[in-house]
Amino acid sequence: MMALLLPRRPLKAMFIHQNFPGQYAHLAPALAQRQGVQVWGVGEKPGYAAPGVNYIAYGQPKGAGDQTHRYLRSLEASTRRGQHLANKLVQLRDKGLKPDIIVCHPGWGEGLFLKDVFPQARTLFYWEFYYNSVGQDLGFDPDQQVGLDDAARIRVLNATQLISLQAADWGISPTRWQWSRYPDWARRRISCLHEGVDTQRCAPDPQAVFRMAGGREFRRGDEVISYVARNLEPYRGFPSFMRALPRLQRERPKLQTVIVGGNEISYGRKPEGAENWKAKMLAELEGQLDLSRIHFTGRVAHDDLHQLFRVTRAHVYLTYPFVLSWSMLEAMACGALIVGSETRPVTEVVQHGRNGLLAPFFEPDTLAKTVLKVLADPEGHAGLAAQGRADIIARYDLRSICLPRQLDLVEKLAAGGEPEPERED
Repeated sequence: MMALLLPRRPLKAMFIHQNFPGQYAHLAPALAQRQGVQVWGVGEKPGYAAPGVNYIAYGQPKGAGDQTHRYLRSLEASTRRGQHLANKLVQLRDKGLKPDIIVCHPGWGEGLFLKDVFPQARTLFYWEFYYNSVGQDLGFDPDQQVGLDDAARIRVLNATQLISLQAADWGISPTRWQWSRYPDWARRRISCLHEGVDTQRCAPDPQAVFRMAGGREFRRGDEVISYVARNLEPYRGFPSFMRALPRLQRERPKLQTVIVGGNEISYGRKPEGAENWKAKMLAELEGQLDLSRIHFTGRVAHDDLHQLFRVTRAHVYLTYPFVLSWSMLEAMACGALIVGSETRPVTEVVQHGRNGLLAPFFEPDTLAKTVLKVLADPEGHAGLAAQGRADIIARYDLRSICLPRQLDLVEKLAAGGEPEPERED
């Protein structure tokens, strides 16, 4: 167990996230358990509870207007949210609440006016993704033509972050690649620090069983592969994965495929001529798939997801150059062998032939060949999965690495100090 370090002085900390606790699920409760610390959590919706965390729900703000220029809708919605939250915090401030430090995910606008309400408080913001018109998600698909309209929209999309950057004393980005996307003047005040993976909770279990809603069960040793995304869409490589399945099914007649995810849109756009990307891909591949061996589960509980990671022979994780999903790191911690896309930030974690396998994002046949190698020789690839878990423990373990560093950073900033800037490559 990690020893709890005592702060140098009494500390009042506030954590703000639109969907609280978000990235602060471990940090806020851990800080609340330290002697002399008071912690407030702030989010839009009610219902959060954790020992020592005083939770405040600020309610849903008004969104952008229908007549607002489409470039500005995100900024208007963020401004309204920031104003709505600020008014709530002013009421609390006038009743005596004055935090020493505010830790915030500013992506939805909550960080815009914090310094105006609490000018004395130090601020630590979570910088998740800075949009650019080249070299990232926009234009990654070779079929997507990027024109001036797209580039202009993306430039304005950063407006909320740019205003919030001016109000932040320091920041955190979860991966080196995500950190590198920010302008050089901003990177000097951002630490690369992941929120951490609970490798005790996310651990292999030879007796694991993944149970689906219909009663079907899979166990370790069954010929199962998995794919997981919040929603099934191109940003997470769903079309490429589906296009690999016909060959996988032909060459492995016992193969079962479990696909976890919803049918909404998290990133990007809806497909043309179809209700969602699942419907579009099933229509494209009609007659090429044995649907009795493909199991669309929708979204599942977090613990059930871990069970799937424990039994799968190969977990396929594909992504545009974009935010790295927690699910990939948790799958590795659970002992799943990753077959990932050769995209950043995946390659920051997965090294081909060392702790997993990689394939080009837009080459379904190469992806199929790579997965087939694993299915044909699971024991021969077991060492890659074991190394993957070892690397997660060494780099991202919640208790021994990430949480102590986060706690130290919060305490240092609250006391008026700053960490050393990250080294530029």
